Amino acid sequence: MTKVTVLGAAGGIGQPLSLMLKLNPFIDDLALFDVVNVPGVATDLSHIDTNCKITHHLKSDNDGTGLATALKGSDFVIIPAGVPRKPGMTRDDLFKINAGICTDLAVGIAENCPNAFTLVISNPVNSTVPIFAEVYKKYGVFNARKLFGVTTLDCVRANTFMAEAAIGEAEPMDKLATSYNVRVVGGHSGETILPLYSVCAPHVYQLLPSEAVDALVHRVQYGGDEVVEAKNGAGSATLSMAYAGYKFLHAVLDAQDKTGIESTYIYLDESIPGAKETRQNLKNSCGADLDYFAMPVVLDKDGVKEIKHDILNRINDKERELLAICCKTLKGNIEKGVNFGK
Repeated sequence: MTKVTVLGAAGGIGQPLSLMLKLNPFIDDLALFDVVNVPGVATDLSHIDTNCKITHHLKSDNDGTGLATALKGSDFVIIPAGVPRKPGMTRDDLFKINAGICTDLAVGIAENCPNAFTLVISNPVNSTVPIFAEVYKKYGVFNARKLFGVTTLDCVRANTFMAEAAIGEAEPMDKLATSYNVRVVGGHSGETILPLYSVCAPHVYQLLPSEAVDALVHRVQYGGDEVVEAKNGAGSATLSMAYAGYKFLHAVLDAQDKTGIESTYIYLDESIPGAKETRQNLKNSCGADLDYFAMPVVLDKDGVKEIKHDILNRINDKERELLAICCKTLKGNIEKGVNFGK
């Protein structure tokens, strides 16, 4: 039996994410938690004819024990909870509100399902993941192999935008997004996002002019702004983020039986093979001593089995310049989360 809990299940990301999880063959028990509206979401989803059982839990249930009930016995917890971005708002603008929410949820996980895999979607991921880590450390339950910042949307955008850039090109370029598997490293906001096209799609640099490649990278970095502006104040990237969250959780579930490789934002614990090399590479390249960084990792039943550190040795000069910018910004994001968590 596999239990998954969604914290923030009634929100713009939580609802479509919960729908997809109800259809997932790996999940037997799906617990939906939120502060409002979740009974209706759960009841609606419960009419879908799959074998996954649905339960709903409000924060106010049973004298305020709804969170504990939702988390009890959970194997995987995915967290889209928090306030969404509005026009003109950066991920860092969200920090003060979402940091408090994440702290409360982290305490709930530490007390009720300390061995569960934690997948953090709540923005700003660069800072919220360190909050979870600091809370888990206080409770003596921190496991770096099981704490993930979900950065899959950056990879999804990198693939999609690459395929779109190929349309209309006279030279032979694959125009299907599913043909690409671009690794994205760094963080999950603006200039901390670094898609490694030179490694994962080197033909891009041969077939597109340099300014087109620069525009492609910039679009991946600020794709969230594109959605916020298009929705004209009515929301942020909810549907694509729900898909990305589902895609990453499915990979983690699938890794319970076989290994796989995904990009994700993690704590660079030196007990994990490849972490020490990643830290040293970042020091050599950027002079940055970072505890957290998004990298391609090998997943297995215990979480992160290995970090594919060698990818940083194969990037080109332009990406190395962007890496230095990424590290400088990311360092401040991490410190903000760590200090709040402490």
